[in-house]
Amino acid sequence: MLTKEQVAFYQEHGYLLVERLLTQREAQELRQECHALAQRLSIHTDMDATWGSARKTVAQAKHTTILHCHNVQFYSAAFSRLLVDERLTGAAADLIGSPNVQLHHTKMFIKPPEKGSPFPLHQDYPFFPHERQSMMAAIFHFDDAPLEKGCVCVVPGSHKLGPLEHQAEGSWHLPLEQYPLESALACPARAGDVLFLSYLTIHGSGLNVSHEARTTLLVQMRDPTDLPTQQVHKSRGQGMMLRGIDPIALPKGHEET
Repeated sequence: MLTKEQVAFYQEHGYLLVERLLTQREAQELRQECHALAQRLSIHTDMDATWGSARKTVAQAKHTTILHCHNVQFYSAAFSRLLVDERLTGAAADLIGSPNVQLHHTKMFIKPPEKGSPFPLHQDYPFFPHERQSMMAAIFHFDDAPLEKGCVCVVPGSHKLGPLEHQAEGSWHLPLEQYPLESALACPARAGDVLFLSYLTIHGSGLNVSHEARTTLLVQMRDPTDLPTQQVHKSRGQGMMLRGIDPIALPKGHEET
């Protein structure tokens, strides 16, 4: 799926923006699916996922919100089809370095216009640490995400630092005085673009101060032989094979405890 140059860029910098992995029409249709899902769920539950650390440390974030939903494939078949799309799984296999790609979890984010919450800089590692660090995220953009919409920002090459000590105030994040968001590289994207990044790559995002929502879907994936070091961050869809096989799967009733 990817060129040698793209894979080399990911290995060197810890992230890769693949432009137009989806068509604009596909992105628009999936954006509609996201917003329809948010409308259905908001009737029954509070969907705000703003970190307490953001509210405490970013003055403008005190009255912001961000809508989220885990395991979106259980709410709409459109997302199930996306998860096994060869354009996603082929690229993931190239970057993970394994023909087998396993799902960890999915999460939809909608940053509302003019008040979309930021995320302080962090690694994803503390949330679900693994043995061999194959874990990676694919962030689908279903509408344009310029800087003013609070696009994802990364620290290139930071995955080479390995796991860093995080502060657990309101959610895991790196020391703000040492890792301000302004020090990261903004990764603006267009509808249909997908940003791949290692779960060791330092990243975050700013406020959405624009007049339009920013709509993304995050898909966390791993090599199935890369085992978690802690049994945390369980999800309904965890373990689903998106590509290839699970070579270490045990027969039902013989799972390790």
